Amino acid sequence: MVKPTGQSYLLTELSGHDGPVWQVAWGHPKFDNILASCSYDKKVIIWKEISGKWQKIYESAQHESSVNSISWSPHQYGLILACASTDTSISILTFNPKEGTWNVRKILKAHDQGCNAVSWCPYVQDSSSIGQDEASFGSKRIVSGGDDSLAKIWKDRGDGTWELDHTLDGHSDWVRDVAWSPVIMQNLHTIATCGQDKKVFIWRCSDLEQKKWVGLTIEEFDDALWHISWSLCGRILAVSGGDNKISLWRENMQNQWIRISDAEDEKKAD
Repeated sequence: MVKPTGQSYLLTELSGHDGPVWQVAWGHPKFDNILASCSYDKKVIIWKEISGKWQKIYESAQHESSVNSISWSPHQYGLILACASTDTSISILTFNPKEGTWNVRKILKAHDQGCNAVSWCPYVQDSSSIGQDEASFGSKRIVSGGDDSLAKIWKDRGDGTWELDHTLDGHSDWVRDVAWSPVIMQNLHTIATCGQDKKVFIWRCSDLEQKKWVGLTIEEFDDALWHISWSLCGRILAVSGGDNKISLWRENMQNQWIRISDAEDEKKAD
């Protein structure tokens, strides 16, 4: 938390994992203060603030190896969490508000040698669905990255099961992170991927049903890349890796990705 003076202070500690915690992710505020965490201990824990105190409301032990990445769905779909694991599978945890229970579906053997990252496609409303219940329309999709050097797009069949929709093949080593841009600009879906091969790919598609994805690299970096993250407006991409730097990238009018800032350079300048 941050005091009015600007000073930060520890609010609470959440104890429940038995190993390193790899990632935490906030749920949409529509669902109040809710947080998910994943760990090397093979578990995913969902926490919620109730009457001013943080409590564990659900624990998933569906995986046989480390859970490396978690991602909440767009809030229009409800409270759904995707989880990527070293055991090669992806689990989808869906909250049923009527019963107060969590349902689990798994994508088995999503990546042959393990899953490192997962990210949701932004919500898109189909014009034919206007007036229907908001959770009943729009095809759910996620993108995952794995040790097989591939990024894969998965689609919900509509009955809770998932099928492979498309494979993004460009990396020559482990795909460490994937990030689906939260904003669809000029009718284009955009996915960024980064990997052990020191590359960032930008993948684009104008029609998800046609599956015509086109990928390009923005630059080869000096070291393996670990994480990528889009700004909320989807215009700036942050990249971090083994070189201890965070770089920010923006696309110019010529459709070229230009480095606009380097956190390490700014630190030296200070």
